[in-house]
Amino acid sequence: MVLKESSLDKSTPITQLDSQILTDLVFSPILGITDLKKDNRIDFVGGIRGHKELERRCEIDCVVAIALHPCSINEVMNVADADMIMPPKSTWFEPKPRSGFCMRVFDEE
Repeated sequence: MVLKESSLDKSTPITQLDSQILTDLVFSPILGITDLKKDNRIDFVGGIRGHKELERRCEIDCVVAIALHPCSINEVMNVADADMIMPPKSTWFEPKPRSGFCMRVFDEE
């Protein structure tokens, strides 16, 4: 899917994430899904399980599956730098970093 530039909201780092664009343009206005965490019409399949798992789920209990590219580190850092929180279903990372392994160096001024 390719979106017209004019249909994109670039007001915050979150509104530029693929998962949020999907929520803002499809899930909320068309399907009426406003809470991705609680609505039983939507489910999440971890990225490590791959497209085969999405296909399997469509054969068993789903109507449609959507695969998104993972968020880039820059996108995650932009959200964090804006003191915001990543939206639901957008924070799957594999392999999982060990606790305390990741850090951000801040300039001392």
